[in-house]
Amino acid sequence: MGYAQPVLVIFHGGTGEGAAERVMSRARVAAARNSAEAALAAGFEAVIIATDEPAAFVPLPPGVLVDEDRPGEQFSYRERLAWVIERYGLERPAVMGSGSVPLLGVAEFALVAEQLRARDGRFVTNNFFSADLTGWTPGSAFRAIGDLPRDNLLPRKLRDEAGLAPVILPRTTATQFDLDTPTDLAILALAPGVSPALRAAAEPVRALAERVRAVMPLLCDRSAELVVAGRVGSQAWQYLERETACRVRLFSEERGLATAPAGHRPRSVLGFLLEELGAERFFQRMAELGDAVVLDTRVIEAHLGLAPSREDRFQGDLGNWEQVGEPELRRFTRAALEAPVPVILGGHSLVSGGLMALNDAAWEGR
Repeated sequence: MGYAQPVLVIFHGGTGEGAAERVMSRARVAAARNSAEAALAAGFEAVIIATDEPAAFVPLPPGVLVDEDRPGEQFSYRERLAWVIERYGLERPAVMGSGSVPLLGVAEFALVAEQLRARDGRFVTNNFFSADLTGWTPGSAFRAIGDLPRDNLLPRKLRDEAGLAPVILPRTTATQFDLDTPTDLAILALAPGVSPALRAAAEPVRALAERVRAVMPLLCDRSAELVVAGRVGSQAWQYLERETACRVRLFSEERGLATAPAGHRPRSVLGFLLEELGAERFFQRMAELGDAVVLDTRVIEAHLGLAPSREDRFQGDLGNWEQVGEPELRRFTRAALEAPVPVILGGHSLVSGGLMALNDAAWEGR
């Protein structure tokens, strides 16, 4: 078997068994189905889903294959991807996670396919420094890549180790929004044009979606001020300055935290303030800075040296402080829910594509 034309590989697995984790897993399955449909409509020859949950994708639509993880084998992202490329003879592969870029449509996938067909010796990605979708040609170039613990490092490896030339997709809401956390799912539920399957998958986060909805009018209000804190990149900042009506008070800290070298000690201005004041007074002070607060909590967690489980993080994002096992995160979450102004908690995607998608929805609704 061999595929000469572009083929999309979607990874789905290791999603966890907690209640909030399962909500996200079901949403990622729905997103993967949408991505597969869009890619096939855009001219991809096939879609291969590499997963430890093959039953989640039954029934399979035409053009979609499932490659099940080998039972009992320890997962290695590099080795798993190499196996798929070699087994199916992929000459022009593109790879993404099941929750990656769920707003990407036929037009964007067509652009990826066009780049992959153009000529060998190139790769295309949505983000060079932290990729969610990457395609390259020839597929055999992957053999030159050494250690690859996670997909977001793939573009740098393809350039530095395989010698391929980069093509970066335009930075739009569709290319920057990810479905990583319950907050992202809540934002997706508010976005226009979302499929019925994804809206149904978002039903369990309805309460969070209503809290998020309370922030939307502020984005269109010239008299309002929004506090945004976390790993905010320059592109997201520029977008907020250009596309929102409100003033934005921004704290950008610990960019590149996920790919920081061993021994890096995260430090945060807001983390220091939190240590001095405690969670309750911290949010009282934050409420004096704006009419709503949007926080990438992973930076503060890293500053405090916390390592909560993914389920704890997701429950914290949902505002279910009673379900959070980590004591400091539980207190922080409760204080956020009781703050004088709306507080939205999430991860990196919240303060990048998430805010972009929320602003688009706000102006669409207005």
